Amino acid sequence: MDKKIEHIKNLKGKMLLFGGVYSNLQALEKLKSIAEEENISPENCICTGDIVGYCAQPEETVQLFKLWGVKSIVGNVEIQLREGAEDCGCDFRAGGRCDGFSQMWYPFAQSKLSKSSLDFMKTLPDHLQFEYAGKKVTVVHGSYFNVSEFIFKSTPWEIKAENFKATKSDVIIAGHCGLPFHHIKENKTWLNPGVIGMPANDGTPQVWYMILNDLKNKLSFKHHRMDYNFALTSKLMQNELLPQEYARTIITGIWDNTEILPPVESGWQGFGVVL
Repeated sequence: MDKKIEHIKNLKGKMLLFGGVYSNLQALEKLKSIAEEENISPENCICTGDIVGYCAQPEETVQLFKLWGVKSIVGNVEIQLREGAEDCGCDFRAGGRCDGFSQMWYPFAQSKLSKSSLDFMKTLPDHLQFEYAGKKVTVVHGSYFNVSEFIFKSTPWEIKAENFKATKSDVIIAGHCGLPFHHIKENKTWLNPGVIGMPANDGTPQVWYMILNDLKNKLSFKHHRMDYNFALTSKLMQNELLPQEYARTIITGIWDNTEILPPVESGWQGFGVVL
């Protein structure tokens, strides 16, 4: 299938990067307020996909996302939902706990989304490309080759390098894995801003986003933690037919399991995030 790549004019000024909203309306509301406080315009805010996911307000989240007017690529969840697929396409191990949980939250999301929201998902590109601070940037969800590929900080550079080569990019902004990190090598920069819909398995309920800057036409970036009304998010999840384990994760900051994680990242559970 041909990829839908949206090419944006050169972007300038501060940029806000985030991923994995996961139907977490409270987190999206807080991030929108941060963007406004930082005076970052909607066209300079980019999501790496998975607007919909584990939490209790998929329809409300998509509608706020549309109202805000920020840009996003498709995550695997958007692809599956807009195509009417039977599962989330997250590439979880069949029969694993994440796979089992997805059989609860994915049908819930399907049942709540309006035609308007599904039509919006059909407009989202596979990738975004733009020039920023003199560098070519490509936005992917998992990887350029596979929307559901899990790429972490510990993932060998050779795998990341293939993405830079295929896209002819200097910077890749990615999502999907749920953990924030950056990896710089051979004058190439891989950035994952993390997700705002779920904690980063670090033992706190805070979530993560990233701000880019182009002062003096030089690229800089900074990871940021974000507080929000996580107690309300968790309560709303508990009130619906959603995995209670995920509702607890919202509060504790600890994932129910680490089956998708490589050994390195799995060992960081509860000890903070290694950026």
